[in-house]
Amino acid sequence: MINNEDIQKLGKELKDILKIDTSPVAVRLVKADEEIPEGIPHIDDKTRHCQMVDNVRRLGTQFYALPEDHQCKGGAAVMGLMEMNPKLKSGEVYYNLNHFKTLDSAKTTMERVPMVPASSIKAVVYSPLEKATFKPDVILIIAKPKQVMELSQALLHKSGGRINSGFAGKQSVCADGVAYPYLSGEAGVTIGCSGSRKYTEIQDEEMIMSVPVDMLADLVESAESMFGTYAC
Repeated sequence: MINNEDIQKLGKELKDILKIDTSPVAVRLVKADEEIPEGIPHIDDKTRHCQMVDNVRRLGTQFYALPEDHQCKGGAAVMGLMEMNPKLKSGEVYYNLNHFKTLDSAKTTMERVPMVPASSIKAVVYSPLEKATFKPDVILIIAKPKQVMELSQALLHKSGGRINSGFAGKQSVCADGVAYPYLSGEAGVTIGCSGSRKYTEIQDEEMIMSVPVDMLADLVESAESMFGTYAC
C-alpha cells in the first residue's frame, strides 16, 4: 500500500519529469464518520475551492476546510459538503447569467454535473503532493495542454484505453476535478469554468487534469519511461 513517503516522492518526481511549473495538489474528502488527518492546520480564511487549489499549487500551503470555509457553496455541494442550492441545481442561476438560452438547457446540464452525496463529507484536505502527510483521494494537476497530453499518454502507457472526460465549462475544478474522479475512479481532464478563471491565477494557456491516487505510481513510472532524462 502506498504510504506518505511514497506519495511525496512520486509528487516530486512527477513535477520534475514533466517540468510542471506548479505543484500537483493532493485532495482528500474526509467522510462524515472519519477523522481529519492529524497535524493539518485549519484554513484561516473563507474562500473558494478553486482558489484553495490554486493557492496550494502556487504557494505550497497545506490545510483543511470545513463546509463553512467554502465561499462558493456550489463547489462545496458537488464535493458532498452540503446540499446544493435549489436555484443552482435547477439551472436557474446559470440561466439568469445568460450562460444558457433556456432554463431547460441549463437544467439539463446541471443534472449531469458529478456530485458526491450531500453531507457525506465533513472536510476537504489540501496539500502540495510532494508535501502531503495524508493519503489523498484525488490529485489535481494544473498544467499546459502539452503536459496534459503527456500525462494522458503516461496514464494509458501500461493498459491502454482512452481518457474519457466530460465537461461543460461549469463547476470545473470542483465537480470535474474532484467529484468525477472520486466517484468514478477514472482520470479526467477539464478546461476550467467562469469562476475558476475569474478568481484564481489559472492562466489562459492552462487546463486541469485529475487523477485518482491509486493511479499515481503507474503514472509516474510510465512518465519516467516515456519522458524522463533517459527516455529515448
